[in-house]
Amino acid sequence: MRGARYLDSHVATAQIDRMIATRSIPARDAAIPALHPALQALLCRPIPAVMGVLNITPDSFSDGGQFLAPEQALARAKRLLAAGADIIDVGAESTRPYGGAEPISAETELARLEPVLSQIAALGVPVSIDSMKSSVTAFALDVGAAIANDVWGLQRDPDMAALVAERNVPVIVMHNRDHADPAIDIMKEIAAFFARSLDIAAKAGIPPGNIVLDPGIGFGKTAEQSMTALARLDELKSFGLPLLVGASRKRFIASVSPSQPQERLGGSIAAHLIAASRGARIIRTHDVAETVQALRVAAAIEDKA
Repeated sequence: MRGARYLDSHVATAQIDRMIATRSIPARDAAIPALHPALQALLCRPIPAVMGVLNITPDSFSDGGQFLAPEQALARAKRLLAAGADIIDVGAESTRPYGGAEPISAETELARLEPVLSQIAALGVPVSIDSMKSSVTAFALDVGAAIANDVWGLQRDPDMAALVAERNVPVIVMHNRDHADPAIDIMKEIAAFFARSLDIAAKAGIPPGNIVLDPGIGFGKTAEQSMTALARLDELKSFGLPLLVGASRKRFIASVSPSQPQERLGGSIAAHLIAASRGARIIRTHDVAETVQALRVAAAIEDKA
């Protein structure tokens, strides 16, 4: 695959090094380009948009199997909407951020989505399709999904960038690595990865205003690196693009406070409030109502400062 040659490279080109040198400095945010109308509607609010997670999988790390049946998936989507979700993020292949995910075929992924995705898209909020396969993403867009969410940042499926450009839809570009390496400078690695993704996007004709960046908390990172990415999130604002953070129930929380995924609500909210304070404009979470409440209360308190 064309994009795969970039992955896990520790040596950037001279051009990328220059980009990193300027973009890793949080001195002044770059101007955000004119946003895609769907993103503009989501990001014009005083608090971050909240993306609710819907895993139609048997093996996701937090809720695998709970929503695999179509009626369960649709009921979950309706609960997310009632809880205040601005976006519903639907995935049918577990990417298990700390390893152990079993790859599945596009046919299997589509078989999980086909019975229910159009019904979810008809509920009235934007649906993002969480898939690294262009064929699955194309199907999802055909039946009503509005946003592509690529956990390999346009660098795995060589047809993904062209599809996103052709459909003129927003795309979430997430940082990822095959394996965590505690020796690397994680912020430099994320910046280099994003520089490569943005080059791929530009060559495909994806407008900058269609792109959201996600540092990929937990993906190809140690617990310490995930926390560093959150603590230094504002450095990524220098790319001039909206930022999404999904720290919900991730294992780094257990490295601070031992817990199982379903026991990490407090840590998830803490991480997401930090992310919002450092510039995240979309928060991806399993626990929508609690996250919406936390963001609203934090914003109300800040307004009194």
